[in-house]
Amino acid sequence: MKKLIIATLGLALTATFFSSCKKWVDYNPHEDYRITDLDYLKSESHYRTMAVSVYTPLQWLNQAVPVGDIASDNAVSGGENASDVLSLQQIDDYTLTPVNSTLTELWQAAYEGINRANYMHQYKQTNKAGETINFAGKDALYGEIYFLRAYYYFHLVRFFGDVPLFTDKRLGLSESQSLQRAPKADVYKQIETDLTAAIATLPAVQVEKGRITKYAAQALLGKVYLYQSKFDAAATVLESVITSNAFSLVSNFSGMYLATGENGPESVFEIQYSNTSPYYNWGGVTRGQGNLSVQQCGIRGLNGSAAMPYSAGWSTNLPTANLANAYAAGDQRKAATILDIEAYKTANPSFGITYQVAPFKNTGLYNQKYLPRKGETSGQVELNYLNNFRTIRYAEVLLMAAEAFNRSTSPNDTKAQGYLNQVRQRAFSDNLHNITATGATLKQAIWDERRLELAMEGDRFFDLVRTGQAAAKITGFQSGKMNYSRFPSRK
Repeated sequence: MKKLIIATLGLALTATFFSSCKKWVDYNPHEDYRITDLDYLKSESHYRTMAVSVYTPLQWLNQAVPVGDIASDNAVSGGENASDVLSLQQIDDYTLTPVNSTLTELWQAAYEGINRANYMHQYKQTNKAGETINFAGKDALYGEIYFLRAYYYFHLVRFFGDVPLFTDKRLGLSESQSLQRAPKADVYKQIETDLTAAIATLPAVQVEKGRITKYAAQALLGKVYLYQSKFDAAATVLESVITSNAFSLVSNFSGMYLATGENGPESVFEIQYSNTSPYYNWGGVTRGQGNLSVQQCGIRGLNGSAAMPYSAGWSTNLPTANLANAYAAGDQRKAATILDIEAYKTANPSFGITYQVAPFKNTGLYNQKYLPRKGETSGQVELNYLNNFRTIRYAEVLLMAAEAFNRSTSPNDTKAQGYLNQVRQRAFSDNLHNITATGATLKQAIWDERRLELAMEGDRFFDLVRTGQAAAKITGFQSGKMNYSRFPSRK
């Protein structure tokens, strides 16, 4: 009897087991209104919507711009005290360790962008369900994806040198943990491959502002070539942007950084920010759609009449006197780049300005290009400034081309002078400040001009490193002691 009961029980359990297995095998997540990756990329709309998500991590690279100046002779960290945003203080003081929250954030955000681009690359021909979705403009859309992947890798190689390189698919956590760093030469090779593919398919003009164009890809490729000392190639690709006549220098330099100046005739590539999203997350890289660095640049405790245009901030990323003194008399870029708050207060007594002197590393100077202004934020005020980053401007294309022609195998200093002097003529509103030097003297003049033109836009540190000037210009910098730049590599 015992044996019969046991046998019967065993049959019942077996039947139950196979019944449960069948139910599990036949389970369809749609029964619980769940979406899986089999539901992705089923239509043109899906592809276009997912492409927008590949742009999103650009906003999360927010701190790359202040870091590029704080790490150089252009700016100091500022803030409330020595532990206020400790990661920026370490970058400024050259007391970096591999544990730095700002650098970790910049690492994670870039790889999130790469993973998103890779997912779209993985299913370019067919989606996960094995279906082929073709539509007009698909190749051009993928040009945007490949530009973005190139941009994320360029960001990484500038900051960290040798970094993990993967392009075939989106990686999971376990896969990503096993990756080793690839030589920066291999990373640059992939960047060039992606940008070349992008150039071949992207349109010259996009209807929607902020989307990548052929010229943006050419300009970035020219910059990538400069970083590798491929001057002949850089000159060729940058010249093609210039001769397209698609861009021009705006006459009012300061107006370019106002909300009304966004995506203007000088804009080759801008990272777009918005003040319309209610979402925010103080603790994550996805803080929101607004530009946090604007809040960081503001004058602490600032108050005044309604006529005063500025809003208060955190007194971070403060321009140095060294930078201010680099501008010659009559250079309109100085006032558009640097705000001397005491001089401004004296010149505008009717505003009734009061403010708190920056408590730490005070210079008395503030980042005018991205100073917070009234009416440009909403909701969670600090995280919702709408100011775009002017990431590649036509002026920089001219200066990159000038450098490339000056440093080419067969230098063309006449052309280099012409491109350099276009930028200087806009700065001084005359041609009395034109540069006539040649050779190494002209090269140094171009490098110096990059500082004046692009100050507080995040390029200074990387320019000093790539041109071999960092040790002479930056206190505490030690060539060769750190990784490619001075930032510790991430594992």
